[in-house]
Amino acid sequence: MRFDPKGLPVLIAVVLVMLNFVVQFFPALGVLAASDLLLHLGVVIGLLGIIVGDAIS
Repeated sequence: MRFDPKGLPVLIAVVLVMLNFVVQFFPALGVLAASDLLLHLGVVIGLLGIIVGDAIS
C-alpha cells in the first residue's frame, strides 16, 4: 500500500469547513467568524482538488 496524495486537498477542505463551523461560536475571532472565509476557502480547495486529482490520474 502506497501513499496517494490526490485526496489530500479534499481532506484539507473538509477540515477547513469543520473549522469554520467551530469558529462561528467564537465571535471574538472577527473576520473569520463574520465572513465564512474558511468555508469559502475549503470549498474552493476541495473543488480544485477533485479536478486536479481527476486530471492527473
